[in-house]
Amino acid sequence: MKNNINTIIWVVTILSALIPNSYMMAQSNNSLVNHTENVERQIYYRKVNAGGREIFYRESGPLEAPVILLLHGYPTSSHMFRNLIPILNEKYHVIAPDLTGFGFSESPDRSEFKYTFDNLANVMQGFIDELKLKRFAIYVFDYGAPTGYRLMLANPEKITGFISQNGNAYAEGLGSAWDAVKKYWASNAVEDRNALRGFVKEQELRFQYFTGVIDPELIAPETFTLDQYFLDRPESDEKQLDLIGDYKNNVELYPKFHEYFRKYLPKALIVWGNKDPYFLPAGAEAYKKDIPDATVKFYDTGHFALETHVREIGNDILNFMETLPH
Repeated sequence: MKNNINTIIWVVTILSALIPNSYMMAQSNNSLVNHTENVERQIYYRKVNAGGREIFYRESGPLEAPVILLLHGYPTSSHMFRNLIPILNEKYHVIAPDLTGFGFSESPDRSEFKYTFDNLANVMQGFIDELKLKRFAIYVFDYGAPTGYRLMLANPEKITGFISQNGNAYAEGLGSAWDAVKKYWASNAVEDRNALRGFVKEQELRFQYFTGVIDPELIAPETFTLDQYFLDRPESDEKQLDLIGDYKNNVELYPKFHEYFRKYLPKALIVWGNKDPYFLPAGAEAYKKDIPDATVKFYDTGHFALETHVREIGNDILNFMETLPH
């Protein structure tokens, strides 16, 4: 009897020692899984030398997941994607650089860097080469469109599909807000260039952010405040006026973009703020001329549609990404 009691005590002692250890191991494994998930969904702020220029970029999401490259427009930076990235980074590897001369990327002097869209695209080509991006979908907005479409022309084998958010590629999309710019394109006169200087001032930024927005309280003040901070740097206005002048070369490239669309028929999601004063809804509809299966969606807002409709656009992108080859 005494031996049986001793045996029971011994078994209970062993089990008492094992159970907490097993529980702790399970907890540890769960913590490891949670830690991995949390790390993958962190947004990292990085810099890399690309094409001889230092480029700042945001990166998030599982390394093995399909890649989405996000290209911002004027006058902003990758900051415009701050609310979109957390929607996408659970299933996708998201990379959002600042273009040369914008945001936290290098802003070289005009004497050593010519501010053209060809050169913005050349640096971005160096960026995708440096990061060894083999296959990716691309999101383009505003200036990101002529930059991104140049990358698509140069790397058709890498592109799984594209999302254009108020990223124009058709003459039908250019509204009357471009009239003064077109005058400068035609004349290249100093007085017409000077007439555009208000384009880089606070009043114009507010016009871009608030025009067409039903609820202005949805526009975060740090958006246009940060943009204005960068625009107020020495020589920034001249750099931006150089790009405005060079935009005419984007319009001249439209036929090549259309040829690419017709040849490769890429999967396309066109998402558009329908009250954008710069890029009209007709510019969104025009994509279907060359990509008949393109999905075109309008949102009741202005130019910076992500500021007011990020959840809707994010969900549409997630649905779109499910249709792409990887």
